[in-house]
Amino acid sequence: MKIITPKPFTFKAGERAVLLLHGFTGHSADVRMLGRYLQKQGYTCHAPIYRGHGAPPEEILNYTPEDWWEDVQHAMEHLKSLGYEEIAVAGLSLGGVLGLKLAYSFPIKGVVPMCAPMFFDNNFQLSKGFKHFAKEYKQLQEKSAEEIEQEVAELMDKSKPTFEKLGAFITDVHDQIDTIYTPTFVVQARKDEMINVNSANYIYENVESEQKEIKWYEESGHVITLGKEKDRLHEDIYNFLENLDWSGK
Repeated sequence: MKIITPKPFTFKAGERAVLLLHGFTGHSADVRMLGRYLQKQGYTCHAPIYRGHGAPPEEILNYTPEDWWEDVQHAMEHLKSLGYEEIAVAGLSLGGVLGLKLAYSFPIKGVVPMCAPMFFDNNFQLSKGFKHFAKEYKQLQEKSAEEIEQEVAELMDKSKPTFEKLGAFITDVHDQIDTIYTPTFVVQARKDEMINVNSANYIYENVESEQKEIKWYEESGHVITLGKEKDRLHEDIYNFLENLDWSGK
């Protein structure tokens, strides 16, 4: 089976821009429907793909969270190079963590962390997700069950340094949440099987913004952007964006 390589996207619309960030092992397809919805509402949307993502699982292990942080900053610069000065950020999982880091590192209009992990006890869940991703990818490559088992086991052994760095990165953002004054909309799936859902409460309680809200989606799992409540999620994010202090509003 031919595996199609995903690409970043830029959906142009109005003068307000939204940077959409995918999760660990994910890619731009995770946020494509959200991007198309917001484009129809007049928002320009851009979604990068972090280095090593949208590729065989071995590729992810060649990079670090610092590389992905650089990728996100370059994505911000891409939007600015197109003439967009006012940018909000919405990120899924690791994308939410990266979005929160943007919120205390640069002036942005608003931030929407979706199912974003905040605790290093997520190490097990995140590695479990990587193992599932690796197995699925190798099945698409039509490898035998024996090959898959052996290659996935080798990958999991090699991945330990990556998860140690990922844990340290998450912890660093966790420790700086109280320096965020950006308007924040915390999104959390109640049936999230990947992260400690108390992460959502931690973010909401510790950001210093006067404009903040939290919403739980009772029927959704971790990849909430593709779940059964995605239409409601789209509307809620749009409403949050509409209430931000955009110039010319």
